[in-house]
Amino acid sequence: MKNVIDKKSCTGCMACMNICPKKAIKIEYETDGFAYPKIEQSICINCGLCKKVCPVVHKLSENNRRVQAYACKNKNEIIRLKSSSGGIFTLIAEWILEQKGVVFGVKFNENLEVEHDYIETKEELEIFRGSKYVQSQIGNSYQIVKRFLEQNRKVLFTGTPCQVEGLIKYLGKEYDNLYTQDIICHGVPSPKVWKKFLEYKKEHNGEYPKQIHFRKKGIAGWKDFQVCYQYNKKEENIHHKEEEYMSLFLSNIDLRKSCYECQFKKVKRNSDITLADFWGIDNINSNFNDNKGISAILVHSEKGKEIFENIEDKIEYMKVKIEDIAKFNSCIDKSVQYNVKREKFFEDLKNKNFKDLIDIYITKKKD
Repeated sequence: MKNVIDKKSCTGCMACMNICPKKAIKIEYETDGFAYPKIEQSICINCGLCKKVCPVVHKLSENNRRVQAYACKNKNEIIRLKSSSGGIFTLIAEWILEQKGVVFGVKFNENLEVEHDYIETKEELEIFRGSKYVQSQIGNSYQIVKRFLEQNRKVLFTGTPCQVEGLIKYLGKEYDNLYTQDIICHGVPSPKVWKKFLEYKKEHNGEYPKQIHFRKKGIAGWKDFQVCYQYNKKEENIHHKEEEYMSLFLSNIDLRKSCYECQFKKVKRNSDITLADFWGIDNINSNFNDNKGISAILVHSEKGKEIFENIEDKIEYMKVKIEDIAKFNSCIDKSVQYNVKREKFFEDLKNKNFKDLIDIYITKKKD
């Protein structure tokens, strides 16, 4: 077998790598820094499992269940202020952990790379809380999920829509003890761009950041969140519209190719529950918005309903229309626009220092 899928359509979910019985699929990094599966022909036995589990090649049937939409916020304001939006992920994760379950999410590792991992205690939840604007390394997470499921433990798997559908395809059957939560995803930035940016930060500060918070609310609150870089003896807090890495991300210049024609942006999803920022809440009920973070929740299944009912007493919420969410968060079912400078940007990434890239590709605001 030559290829699992063409690179333009590959999301990097790595279901194929996880399913391969001969470990014939390895990770290969393109010049843009994104990981792609590569089949080693000398090992491949042409079993076809890699194509079978690919959520792009063999799509899951569309979910025809009725979707219920809510605006929500965690009653615990301390947790909400530590969270990107309404602090709902924490409540879902805690409910799973209280039943001796396992939670899979995304964290920064010791090298500030973004990767999937799992936790088994509430004390560890902090590493998953908050947004990470880099495509995560899945590794063998799907295999580990399966092992926990077969031990009859409840598992919550969180990720982008393509990662969630990759897991579902990999498992190949329904598990009553599996709960999945995805997000309304703008697109995933390149790990290579993130690494180069961290090197740029080190040049300017003499050291790498010790901690990063992409969505710090602080005094400015939820809508005017800041990106926070913490060092040994100082802290940088930069408004997200002025922060360089976020500016590249929001210009759509450093996203994975498949993100521009994403096949997983849809209202009716195969996850149990979807979380997002409810940016348009002021147009629905301005009194509900205290600028500390409001989550949009889409409940897709009976298990999603079960989750909601079990956290209901810990949240303030109101029912809304799906259109109310989509109007101000079009990424629910629409891909972002392709940036025509993308290929030139990645070409320059190889040869120019990051300061030059910032000067070239980030539009400076005039006073």
